[in-house]
Amino acid sequence: MTARPQPPGRDLLDDGGRLGAQYRVAAWLVIAQGAVMEVGAFLAMPVLVMLDVDQSEIGELFHFALGYLQENLYLLMIMSGIFGVLRVLGGVGILRNRLWGLVVTAAMCLVTLVLMIFMLPAGIADGLLSGGAFVLIVVSWCGQRPLPGRKVAEGCGGGAPASGR
Repeated sequence: MTARPQPPGRDLLDDGGRLGAQYRVAAWLVIAQGAVMEVGAFLAMPVLVMLDVDQSEIGELFHFALGYLQENLYLLMIMSGIFGVLRVLGGVGILRNRLWGLVVTAAMCLVTLVLMIFMLPAGIADGLLSGGAFVLIVVSWCGQRPLPGRKVAEGCGGGAPASGR
């Protein structure tokens, strides 16, 4: 008889009292994404404004799938800063073993995956980083537990349903 899988707890630590490796990698992925891609774009905006660079000039260098984003790059840069701060906060929350960090990070990853199609071509990098972090979080959170309501055949690696079901 196998032990019944326990529901996920509030603690992100492994049995040794350390934050799981998958959580750490996911946290650093979103921190890097937030700091470099998102906050970096936001910090470039004041410089561009002081240099009196027109949005249309920037639009010639960076192309997006939607014309609205192309025409409002300064607003996009502000939004990018908000996304970046939320990503960094979520990643730091995970590294500090806080459930709120996990929730913020998972939400930011899902929002990014939904919106990345509108941000092409930059959305591809966002999708890779956010998608990778989200998969690591879900795999670490769920572990090897089978789907609820299904018996697991012994020796089948945990995924195949038991015979007779």
